[in-house]
Amino acid sequence: MSKQPKPLPHPSQNFTQRKTKILSQLSVPEEEYTDLSPKGSVDVGIRDLIDEINARDGLVTTSSCAGRVSVYLEGPCKSTTSATASNEDDEAGVRSSSAGGKGGGEWLFVSHDPISTLSVELEKGYEGLFGLRPLQGREGEEQEEGRMVHFKFEPMILHVLTASHSHAQKVIQAGMEAGFRETGAVSLLSRQDEDHNPIVAVRSMGLSFESLIGVEDGAGTRKAVVGSGYLNRVVNNSEKLFKENEKRIGRFREALKAAFEEGSKKKEGWEDADARRERKRLEGLRRKEELQRQKEVETKAGDDGVQSSLEVILEPPEVL
Repeated sequence: MSKQPKPLPHPSQNFTQRKTKILSQLSVPEEEYTDLSPKGSVDVGIRDLIDEINARDGLVTTSSCAGRVSVYLEGPCKSTTSATASNEDDEAGVRSSSAGGKGGGEWLFVSHDPISTLSVELEKGYEGLFGLRPLQGREGEEQEEGRMVHFKFEPMILHVLTASHSHAQKVIQAGMEAGFRETGAVSLLSRQDEDHNPIVAVRSMGLSFESLIGVEDGAGTRKAVVGSGYLNRVVNNSEKLFKENEKRIGRFREALKAAFEEGSKKKEGWEDADARRERKRLEGLRRKEELQRQKEVETKAGDDGVQSSLEVILEPPEVL
C-alpha cells in the first residue's frame, strides 16, 4: 500500500486574523485600491493567480508583482558606479527601490506589460519614452559624471504568508518546479510553532536583466549614453524575458494546484512505486498470455499444413 501524505495542520487563529485583514484590503474596488508601489495596485496579469492562492486555506499573498520593465534615475545617495538597485518587498504589499524614491531617485518609466504593446507611447521613440535626450556623437564618448539611468527587467515575485512550515514547503516546492529558482522562506523559525507563519518569496533572479542607458548631468539634463540600436536590443531582450516569465507563471499555477491537491501530491499521469509495480505485473501477465496464444495458433497452423500434405501424397491417382 502506498503511504498517504500527512494532512496539513489547521490554520491558527492568529493566521486567520491576519489573512482576513489582508483580504479586506484586497477586496477594495480596483479603481480605489492603492499601495506604495509605483503602479499602486495589484497587477492584472496575476490577479487570477492571487485569487487562487488566497482561496486556499493556509495561504495569503502579502505582496506581488507580475513582472515589469522600468527605467529609473538613481538617487544622489547611491554610488554612481553601482549597476544594481536595491529591491525589497515587505508584508504591506510593496515592491520598492532606492532608485524609486527612498534614496531620492525617480522612476522615469514603468510598465507591467511588454513595451511592444504600448503603441501610442512608442511614437516618441525609446529615448522619448524613457525621458532621455538622444545620444550626441558615438557611444562611449561621453564621460560625464552624474546620476545614472538604469533600464531593468524584473520577473514575477510573490510573497505568500503561510499557516505552517508544511504549507510553506509546498509553496517552495511549486516555485522551484516552475523555474523560480530563488524561491525560499524569508521568515522561518527552527521550531514548529503553530503561531509562527512563514513567509515564502517566490522569485527568480535568473530572469532579471539590467543595463545602464543614460546619465543626468549637473544641469539636470538626462542624456542617453547609448544609441538607438542598443536601446532596441535591450527592449527586445525584455520582450523575450516577458514571454519566459509568463510561461513560468503558468507552470507555477499548475505546480501549486498539484501540491495542494486534496488527499494526494500526485500530478496527472503520475503513479507511486506500488501502483507502477502492479501495472508492470499485469502487463507482464498479458504479454505472457498473448505469446502463449500466438504459439498455439502457429502450432495448429503447422499441424494443419502437414496433414494436408499427407492427404495429397496418400490420395490414389485418378483412373483415366
